[in-house]
Amino acid sequence: MATEQKKSIRNLLQDKNIRYVFVAYFVTFMGTAMAPIAMAFGVLELTGSTKDSAIVIAAPVIASIAVLLLGGVIADRSSRQKVIISADSAALLIQLAMAYLFLSEQATVPLLTGLMLLNGIAIAFNAPAASGFIIQLVDKEDLQSINALLGTARNLALILGAALGGVLVSVVGAGWTIFLDALSFGVSALLVYLVKPKQQIKSESESILLDLKLGWGEFIAHKWVWVIVVQFAFVVAANEAIIGLIGPAVALDQLKGAEDWGLVVSAIGVGTLIGGLIGFRLNVRYPMRFATFCVLVPGLLPIALAFPLPLYGLMLIAVLEGIGWQLFGVLWMTTLQTKIKPHLLSRVCAYDYIGSVCLAPIGIILAGIFYESMGFRWVLLAAALVIILPTVFALFVKEVWFMQLDEPVID
Repeated sequence: MATEQKKSIRNLLQDKNIRYVFVAYFVTFMGTAMAPIAMAFGVLELTGSTKDSAIVIAAPVIASIAVLLLGGVIADRSSRQKVIISADSAALLIQLAMAYLFLSEQATVPLLTGLMLLNGIAIAFNAPAASGFIIQLVDKEDLQSINALLGTARNLALILGAALGGVLVSVVGAGWTIFLDALSFGVSALLVYLVKPKQQIKSESESILLDLKLGWGEFIAHKWVWVIVVQFAFVVAANEAIIGLIGPAVALDQLKGAEDWGLVVSAIGVGTLIGGLIGFRLNVRYPMRFATFCVLVPGLLPIALAFPLPLYGLMLIAVLEGIGWQLFGVLWMTTLQTKIKPHLLSRVCAYDYIGSVCLAPIGIILAGIFYESMGFRWVLLAAALVIILPTVFALFVKEVWFMQLDEPVID
């Protein structure tokens, strides 16, 4: 990548706006790292069924798919900052309600599913707004640096949050763990409110439908974008099933439960932290080629779980997976922010998110069904193939292989 890194970590953090966003990322992702562990084990303890757990875990993904495009349009048309604050505030209230249900022993699968659907709507408004908000914080030459920095915040949070989540679920239960996650959204909303970003570039249009059409036109104009999004529809489906459902179930059956799975997820966080630090200085000529190779690494974890390897072996592979995820994320987001027109960025990110997660509910539900009928080993090996095969296919696409950040895209 030919982009020169203009600012160090210290220089970036001297900016008050970036410090606020850094801490906001840290607290929300720390809570978010605890929440899936709490929800998965909470539902498994409630009903003992991976099918029930799959329904609850898949609910927010289904909801986010339904409204992501609207979230992207609103973020581009209005204020990304205000959208993030509103979404975080809504997530605070929803998580508090879920915590109350667990703590009062009134939790049921239908109630949790309904609240998780609402949580997915909040996520759908937050994600595209947050991606576009970054370009209002720094100059173009510092995009890779801030993406790596915010990735570091996210990864530190994953390390601490996943480990803490496993311990908290074992000691105080799912309810209090989800309560702490709720508080993290309140802190994030306050910090984002304090940020003073650069003026948002907006485009005037006549209707939401026209805005969606313009965003779609920009999305399909770049072949490397939609090819990788199609790839990730399969990759995310498999990964969500592994991290959110099959992994916790295997941990209960083959390992020592929530604490061991918390350590594995924490190891992914360690890897993403390492990847974030590498991302500050990473300089590759073909960013999407390199990034796509990185996605092959996560295919190793389901293979390791299928046998399974001892805990230390799983944690080592999880570290490598984290490095791969983070390097891909830094290069992907930097390339999007560089190549996509600024006033269309949130909409393109919305198409990215919706395409990437569209198969996740199906993957989670099928994993829950086949886990009980076929056993964990075959499900995990199938998940590994679902990650590896589309990734290999993407590498054969010319625009993915040859596109350079400092040259026009070959489309």
